[in-house]
Amino acid sequence: MDGIGSGIGKLGFGLMRLPVLEDGKIDIEQTKKMVDLFMEAGFTYFDTAWAYAGSEDAIRQALVERYPRESFQLATKNAAWINCSTREDAVAQFETSLEQTGAGYIDFYLLHNLGEHRTKFFDDFDMWSFVRDLKAQGKVRHIGFSAHCRADELEQIIVAHPEAEFVQLQINYADWESPSIESRKCYEVARRHNLPVIVMEPVKGGMLASPPQPVIDLLEKAEPGSTPASWALRFAADLDGVITVLSGMSNVEQMGENIKVLKGFEHLSEGQRKVLEEARVMIEKYPVIPCTSCEYCSKVCPKNIGISGTFYADNLLTLYGNLPAALNQEGWLVGGHGKARATECIKCGKCEDACPQHIAIREMLDKSVADLGLQ
Repeated sequence: MDGIGSGIGKLGFGLMRLPVLEDGKIDIEQTKKMVDLFMEAGFTYFDTAWAYAGSEDAIRQALVERYPRESFQLATKNAAWINCSTREDAVAQFETSLEQTGAGYIDFYLLHNLGEHRTKFFDDFDMWSFVRDLKAQGKVRHIGFSAHCRADELEQIIVAHPEAEFVQLQINYADWESPSIESRKCYEVARRHNLPVIVMEPVKGGMLASPPQPVIDLLEKAEPGSTPASWALRFAADLDGVITVLSGMSNVEQMGENIKVLKGFEHLSEGQRKVLEEARVMIEKYPVIPCTSCEYCSKVCPKNIGISGTFYADNLLTLYGNLPAALNQEGWLVGGHGKARATECIKCGKCEDACPQHIAIREMLDKSVADLGLQ
Protein backbone atom coordinates (compact mmCIF):
# COMPACT_ATOMS: atom_id res chain seq x y z
CA MET A 1 0.00 0.00 0.00
CA ASP A 2 1.31 3.44 -0.91
CA GLY A 3 1.10 6.46 1.39
CA ILE A 4 -0.28 6.17 4.91
CA GLY A 5 0.27 2.68 6.26
CA SER A 6 3.02 1.86 3.79
CA GLY A 7 5.22 -0.91 5.15
CA ILE A 8 2.90 -1.88 8.01
CA GLY A 9 2.29 -5.62 8.22
CA LYS A 10 -1.18 -7.10 7.81
CA LEU A 11 -1.42 -8.21 11.46
CA GLY A 12 -2.06 -5.52 14.06
CA PHE A 13 -1.90 -6.17 17.81
CA GLY A 14 -5.21 -5.09 19.36
CA LEU A 15 -4.67 -4.36 23.04
CA MET A 16 -8.27 -4.52 24.25
CA ARG A 17 -8.13 -8.14 25.44
CA LEU A 18 -4.66 -8.53 26.96
CA PRO A 19 -3.93 -11.54 29.21
CA VAL A 20 -4.88 -11.09 32.85
CA LEU A 21 -3.70 -12.61 36.11
CA GLU A 22 -5.91 -14.21 38.74
CA ASP A 23 -6.32 -10.85 40.47
CA GLY A 24 -7.72 -9.33 37.27
CA LYS A 25 -4.65 -7.22 36.51
CA ILE A 26 -2.98 -7.34 33.10
CA ASP A 27 -0.24 -9.97 32.86
CA ILE A 28 2.68 -7.72 31.90
CA GLU A 29 5.24 -10.52 31.58
CA GLN A 30 3.09 -12.51 29.15
CA THR A 31 2.30 -9.30 27.27
CA LYS A 32 6.05 -8.69 26.90
CA LYS A 33 6.48 -12.16 25.37
CA MET A 34 3.63 -11.47 22.96
CA VAL A 35 5.15 -8.12 21.98
CA ASP A 36 8.53 -9.78 21.38
CA LEU A 37 7.04 -12.48 19.12
CA PHE A 38 5.07 -9.84 17.22
CA MET A 39 8.07 -7.57 16.66
CA GLU A 40 10.41 -10.45 15.77
CA ALA A 41 7.95 -11.50 13.06
CA GLY A 42 8.17 -8.04 11.50
CA PHE A 43 4.81 -6.70 12.65
CA THR A 44 4.79 -3.23 14.19
CA TYR A 45 1.25 -1.82 14.65
CA PHE A 46 -0.21 -1.64 18.18
CA ASP A 47 -3.75 -0.44 18.90
CA THR A 48 -4.85 0.73 22.34
CA ALA A 49 -7.29 3.34 23.69
CA TRP A 50 -7.87 5.64 26.63
CA ALA A 51 -11.01 3.60 27.32
CA TYR A 52 -9.19 0.24 27.53
CA ALA A 53 -8.53 0.02 31.28
CA GLY A 54 -4.84 -0.58 31.99
CA SER A 55 -3.95 -1.10 28.34
CA GLU A 56 -1.99 2.11 27.74
CA ASP A 57 0.07 1.57 30.87
CA ALA A 58 0.68 -2.07 29.93
CA ILE A 59 1.96 -1.23 26.45
CA ARG A 60 4.31 1.37 27.92
CA GLN A 61 5.91 -1.36 30.02
CA ALA A 62 5.83 -4.11 27.41
CA LEU A 63 6.74 -2.08 24.31
CA VAL A 64 7.59 1.60 24.64
CA GLU A 65 10.20 1.15 27.37
CA ARG A 66 11.80 -1.81 25.60
CA TYR A 67 12.01 -0.89 21.89
CA PRO A 68 13.28 2.11 19.90
CA ARG A 69 10.39 4.54 19.33
CA GLU A 70 10.74 4.56 15.55
CA SER A 71 10.54 0.75 15.36
CA PHE A 72 6.77 0.57 15.88
CA GLN A 73 3.49 2.43 15.30
CA LEU A 74 1.21 3.12 18.26
CA ALA A 75 -2.46 3.98 17.90
CA THR A 76 -4.73 5.20 20.66
CA LYS A 77 -8.15 6.81 20.82
CA ASN A 78 -10.20 9.64 22.27
CA ALA A 79 -13.66 8.73 23.60
CA ALA A 80 -15.24 12.15 24.12
CA TRP A 81 -18.61 10.50 24.78
CA ILE A 82 -17.45 8.69 27.93
CA ASN A 83 -17.77 10.75 31.13
CA CYS A 84 -17.02 14.10 29.45
CA SER A 85 -19.07 17.14 30.43
CA THR A 86 -16.83 19.74 28.79
CA ARG A 87 -14.32 20.08 25.98
CA GLU A 88 -11.59 20.24 28.61
CA ASP A 89 -12.60 16.79 29.84
CA ALA A 90 -12.33 15.38 26.33
CA VAL A 91 -9.07 17.15 25.52
CA ALA A 92 -7.53 15.88 28.76
CA GLN A 93 -7.82 12.32 27.48
CA PHE A 94 -4.97 12.93 25.04
CA GLU A 95 -2.52 14.07 27.71
CA THR A 96 -3.55 11.10 29.84
CA SER A 97 -2.86 8.77 26.92
CA LEU A 98 0.49 10.41 26.24
CA GLU A 99 1.47 10.04 29.89
CA GLN A 100 0.24 6.47 30.25
CA THR A 101 1.90 5.23 27.07
CA GLY A 102 5.07 7.27 27.54
CA ALA A 103 5.31 7.27 23.76
CA GLY A 104 6.22 10.94 23.23
CA TYR A 105 3.87 11.11 20.24
CA ILE A 106 1.07 8.98 18.78
CA ASP A 107 1.37 7.57 15.28
CA PHE A 108 -2.35 7.01 14.65
CA TYR A 109 -4.78 9.01 16.80
CA LEU A 110 -8.45 8.11 16.45
CA LEU A 111 -11.68 9.73 17.52
CA HIS A 112 -13.22 6.66 19.12
CA ASN A 113 -16.47 5.00 18.07
CA LEU A 114 -18.28 7.64 16.04
CA GLY A 115 -21.86 6.98 15.03
CA GLU A 116 -25.36 7.66 16.33
CA HIS A 117 -25.48 9.88 19.45
CA ARG A 118 -21.71 9.60 20.00
CA THR A 119 -20.77 11.70 16.97
CA LYS A 120 -22.37 14.78 18.52
CA PHE A 121 -19.87 14.86 21.40
CA PHE A 122 -16.94 15.19 19.00
CA ASP A 123 -18.70 17.94 17.07
CA ASP A 124 -19.90 19.85 20.14
CA PHE A 125 -16.44 19.75 21.72
CA ASP A 126 -14.76 20.67 18.40
CA MET A 127 -12.49 17.65 18.68
CA TRP A 128 -11.67 17.65 14.99
CA SER A 129 -10.00 21.02 15.38
CA PHE A 130 -8.16 19.65 18.40
CA VAL A 131 -6.71 16.67 16.55
CA ARG A 132 -5.71 18.86 13.59
CA ASP A 133 -3.75 21.01 16.03
CA LEU A 134 -2.12 17.94 17.54
CA LYS A 135 -0.91 16.90 14.13
CA ALA A 136 0.40 20.39 13.36
CA GLN A 137 2.32 20.29 16.66
CA GLY A 138 3.86 16.93 15.84
CA LYS A 139 2.18 15.20 18.76
CA VAL A 140 0.21 13.02 16.34
CA ARG A 141 1.38 11.66 12.99
CA HIS A 142 -1.98 10.66 11.47
CA ILE A 143 -5.59 11.42 12.44
CA GLY A 144 -8.64 9.29 11.80
CA PHE A 145 -11.61 7.73 13.50
CA SER A 146 -13.23 4.44 14.34
CA ALA A 147 -16.91 3.92 13.68
CA HIS A 148 -19.67 1.44 14.43
CA CYS A 149 -22.40 2.86 12.23
CA ARG A 150 -24.23 2.15 9.04
CA ALA A 151 -22.90 3.14 5.66
CA ASP A 152 -25.05 6.22 5.11
CA GLU A 153 -23.94 7.74 8.41
CA LEU A 154 -20.31 6.83 7.70
CA GLU A 155 -20.56 8.68 4.40
CA GLN A 156 -21.84 11.80 6.18
CA ILE A 157 -18.94 11.75 8.65
CA ILE A 158 -16.32 11.31 5.93
CA VAL A 159 -17.76 14.10 3.80
CA ALA A 160 -17.95 16.44 6.81
CA HIS A 161 -14.34 15.71 7.84
CA PRO A 162 -11.96 15.47 4.89
CA GLU A 163 -9.06 15.83 7.36
CA ALA A 164 -9.53 12.18 8.33
CA GLU A 165 -6.65 10.19 6.85
CA PHE A 166 -7.95 6.70 7.64
CA VAL A 167 -10.93 4.93 9.18
CA GLN A 168 -11.21 1.89 11.45
CA LEU A 169 -14.17 -0.37 10.69
CA GLN A 170 -15.68 -3.62 11.90
CA ILE A 171 -15.16 -6.03 9.04
CA ASN A 172 -15.54 -9.81 9.04
CA TYR A 173 -17.12 -12.35 6.75
CA ALA A 174 -20.09 -12.98 9.06
CA ASP A 175 -21.02 -9.27 9.08
CA TRP A 176 -20.23 -8.66 5.41
CA GLU A 177 -23.91 -8.51 4.39
CA SER A 178 -25.36 -7.81 7.87
CA PRO A 179 -28.20 -5.27 7.74
CA SER A 180 -27.17 -3.84 11.13
CA ILE A 181 -23.35 -3.80 10.76
CA GLU A 182 -23.10 -3.35 6.95
CA SER A 183 -19.43 -4.34 6.78
CA ARG A 184 -19.33 -4.46 2.99
CA LYS A 185 -21.21 -1.22 2.48
CA CYS A 186 -19.06 0.65 5.02
CA TYR A 187 -15.88 -0.70 3.45
CA GLU A 188 -17.05 0.41 0.02
CA VAL A 189 -17.89 3.91 1.30
CA ALA A 190 -14.39 4.27 2.73
CA ARG A 191 -12.70 3.09 -0.44
CA ARG A 192 -14.89 5.31 -2.60
CA HIS A 193 -13.46 8.25 -0.66
CA ASN A 194 -9.92 6.81 -0.98
CA LEU A 195 -9.61 6.29 2.76
CA PRO A 196 -7.40 3.37 3.82
CA VAL A 197 -9.02 1.03 6.33
CA ILE A 198 -7.88 -0.52 9.58
CA VAL A 199 -9.95 -3.60 10.34
CA MET A 200 -11.32 -4.31 13.82
CA GLU A 201 -13.33 -7.33 14.97
CA PRO A 202 -12.13 -9.61 12.13
CA VAL A 203 -12.96 -12.64 14.32
CA LYS A 204 -16.09 -10.94 15.74
CA GLY A 205 -15.00 -10.91 19.36
CA GLY A 206 -13.79 -14.51 19.08
CA MET A 207 -17.11 -15.85 17.77
CA LEU A 208 -15.61 -16.80 14.41
CA ALA A 209 -12.88 -18.79 16.16
CA SER A 210 -15.58 -21.25 17.23
CA PRO A 211 -18.45 -21.01 14.73
CA PRO A 212 -21.23 -23.62 14.49
CA GLN A 213 -20.02 -27.16 13.80
CA PRO A 214 -21.28 -27.27 10.18
CA VAL A 215 -19.12 -24.20 9.46
CA ILE A 216 -16.11 -25.80 11.14
CA ASP A 217 -16.66 -28.93 9.03
CA LEU A 218 -16.91 -26.88 5.83
CA LEU A 219 -13.68 -24.98 6.52
CA GLU A 220 -11.81 -28.11 7.60
CA LYS A 221 -12.85 -29.97 4.46
CA ALA A 222 -11.73 -27.08 2.26
CA GLU A 223 -8.40 -26.66 4.02
CA PRO A 224 -7.49 -29.40 6.54
CA GLY A 225 -5.53 -28.08 9.51
CA SER A 226 -6.44 -24.41 9.11
CA THR A 227 -8.34 -22.97 12.07
CA PRO A 228 -11.64 -21.08 11.69
CA ALA A 229 -9.89 -18.00 13.11
CA SER A 230 -7.28 -18.16 10.34
CA TRP A 231 -10.01 -18.06 7.71
CA ALA A 232 -11.54 -14.98 9.38
CA LEU A 233 -8.22 -13.13 9.55
CA ARG A 234 -7.40 -13.88 5.93
CA PHE A 235 -10.81 -12.68 4.74
CA ALA A 236 -10.10 -9.24 6.18
CA ALA A 237 -6.45 -9.11 5.09
CA ASP A 238 -7.47 -10.02 1.53
CA LEU A 239 -9.32 -6.73 1.01
CA ASP A 240 -7.67 -3.96 -0.98
CA GLY A 241 -6.87 -0.75 0.88
CA VAL A 242 -6.47 -2.39 4.28
CA ILE A 243 -3.56 -1.07 6.33
CA THR A 244 -3.70 -3.81 8.95
CA VAL A 245 -6.06 -6.28 10.60
CA LEU A 246 -6.35 -5.94 14.37
CA SER A 247 -6.53 -9.06 16.46
CA GLY A 248 -7.28 -8.76 20.17
CA MET A 249 -4.93 -11.53 21.29
CA SER A 250 -5.07 -12.75 24.88
CA ASN A 251 -2.16 -15.18 25.16
CA VAL A 252 1.14 -16.24 23.61
CA GLU A 253 -0.50 -19.15 21.78
CA GLN A 254 -2.94 -16.89 19.94
CA MET A 255 -0.09 -14.61 18.99
CA GLY A 256 1.92 -17.48 17.55
CA GLU A 257 -1.04 -18.80 15.56
CA ASN A 258 -1.94 -15.40 14.10
CA ILE A 259 1.65 -14.68 13.11
CA LYS A 260 1.71 -17.95 11.14
CA VAL A 261 -1.51 -16.99 9.38
CA LEU A 262 -0.60 -13.47 8.26
CA LYS A 263 3.18 -13.43 7.96
CA GLY A 264 3.84 -13.19 4.24
CA PHE A 265 0.12 -13.37 3.41
CA GLU A 266 -0.82 -12.01 -0.01
CA HIS A 267 -4.33 -12.93 -1.15
CA LEU A 268 -7.01 -15.60 -0.97
CA SER A 269 -7.77 -17.71 -4.02
CA GLU A 270 -11.13 -17.48 -5.72
CA GLY A 271 -11.94 -20.92 -4.35
CA GLN A 272 -11.20 -19.81 -0.78
CA ARG A 273 -13.43 -16.78 -1.20
CA LYS A 274 -16.29 -19.04 -2.31
CA VAL A 275 -15.83 -21.23 0.77
CA LEU A 276 -16.04 -18.17 3.03
CA GLU A 277 -19.20 -17.00 1.29
CA GLU A 278 -20.74 -20.42 1.91
CA ALA A 279 -19.69 -20.18 5.57
CA ARG A 280 -21.25 -16.71 5.82
CA VAL A 281 -24.59 -17.99 4.54
CA MET A 282 -24.47 -20.87 7.03
CA ILE A 283 -23.81 -18.54 9.99
CA GLU A 284 -26.56 -16.19 8.86
CA LYS A 285 -29.06 -18.96 9.61
CA TYR A 286 -28.08 -19.19 13.30
CA PRO A 287 -29.93 -16.69 15.57
CA VAL A 288 -26.98 -15.71 17.77
CA ILE A 289 -26.79 -12.41 19.63
CA PRO A 290 -24.14 -10.31 17.81
CA CYS A 291 -22.30 -9.21 20.97
CA THR A 292 -18.53 -8.69 20.65
CA SER A 293 -17.87 -8.15 24.40
CA CYS A 294 -16.67 -4.59 23.85
CA GLU A 295 -18.16 -3.73 27.28
CA TYR A 296 -19.35 -0.26 26.29
CA CYS A 297 -22.74 -1.26 27.74
CA SER A 298 -21.21 -2.13 31.10
CA LYS A 299 -19.67 1.31 31.40
CA VAL A 300 -23.13 2.91 31.53
CA CYS A 301 -25.23 0.21 33.25
CA PRO A 302 -26.45 1.51 36.64
CA LYS A 303 -27.02 -2.05 37.92
CA ASN A 304 -23.66 -3.50 36.76
CA ILE A 305 -25.38 -6.25 34.78
CA GLY A 306 -23.08 -8.85 33.23
CA ILE A 307 -24.51 -8.24 29.78
CA SER A 308 -21.75 -9.64 27.56
CA GLY A 309 -21.23 -12.68 29.77
CA THR A 310 -24.95 -13.45 29.68
CA PHE A 311 -25.04 -13.15 25.89
CA TYR A 312 -21.93 -15.28 25.50
CA ALA A 313 -23.55 -18.04 27.55
CA ASP A 314 -26.80 -17.82 25.57
CA ASN A 315 -24.90 -17.99 22.29
CA LEU A 316 -23.07 -21.11 23.49
CA LEU A 317 -26.44 -22.69 24.15
CA THR A 318 -27.72 -21.68 20.71
CA LEU A 319 -24.66 -22.98 18.89
CA TYR A 320 -23.95 -26.16 20.82
CA GLY A 321 -27.11 -27.01 22.81
CA ASN A 322 -25.18 -27.68 26.02
CA LEU A 323 -27.11 -26.05 28.90
CA PRO A 324 -24.75 -27.10 31.74
CA ALA A 325 -21.76 -25.66 29.86
CA ALA A 326 -23.68 -22.46 29.08
CA LEU A 327 -24.70 -22.02 32.73
CA ASN A 328 -21.14 -22.66 33.86
CA GLN A 329 -19.98 -19.84 31.59
CA GLU A 330 -22.76 -17.54 32.80
CA GLY A 331 -21.76 -18.19 36.39
CA TRP A 332 -18.12 -17.44 35.73
CA LEU A 333 -18.47 -14.49 33.37
CA VAL A 334 -21.20 -12.79 35.43
CA GLY A 335 -21.06 -13.66 39.13
CA GLY A 336 -17.44 -14.73 38.94
CA HIS A 337 -16.52 -11.27 37.70
CA GLY A 338 -18.57 -9.34 40.25
CA LYS A 339 -21.46 -8.61 37.88
CA ALA A 340 -25.18 -8.75 38.56
CA ARG A 341 -27.40 -11.29 36.82
CA ALA A 342 -29.63 -10.31 33.93
CA THR A 343 -32.64 -10.75 36.20
CA GLU A 344 -31.62 -7.49 37.94
CA CYS A 345 -32.06 -5.38 34.78
CA ILE A 346 -34.28 -2.30 35.33
CA LYS A 347 -34.86 -1.68 31.59
CA CYS A 348 -33.41 1.84 31.59
CA GLY A 349 -32.04 1.46 28.05
CA LYS A 350 -28.70 3.20 28.64
CA CYS A 351 -26.90 0.08 27.42
CA GLU A 352 -28.66 0.22 24.05
CA ASP A 353 -27.56 3.82 23.47
CA ALA A 354 -23.93 2.73 23.98
CA CYS A 355 -24.02 -0.52 22.00
CA PRO A 356 -22.05 -0.32 18.71
CA GLN A 357 -23.68 -3.53 17.47
CA HIS A 358 -27.21 -2.01 17.68
CA ILE A 359 -28.43 -4.89 19.86
CA ALA A 360 -31.88 -4.63 21.48
CA ILE A 361 -30.18 -5.46 24.77
CA ARG A 362 -33.23 -5.32 27.03
CA GLU A 363 -35.17 -7.69 24.80
CA MET A 364 -32.19 -10.00 24.39
CA LEU A 365 -31.56 -10.12 28.16
CA ASP A 366 -35.14 -11.28 28.62
CA LYS A 367 -34.51 -13.95 25.98
CA SER A 368 -31.32 -15.05 27.72
CA VAL A 369 -33.04 -15.25 31.10
CA ALA A 370 -35.68 -17.53 29.57
CA ASP A 371 -33.22 -19.61 27.52
CA LEU A 372 -30.86 -20.20 30.43
CA GLY A 373 -33.59 -20.54 33.06
CA LEU A 374 -32.09 -17.82 35.27
CA GLN A 375 -33.79 -16.83 38.50
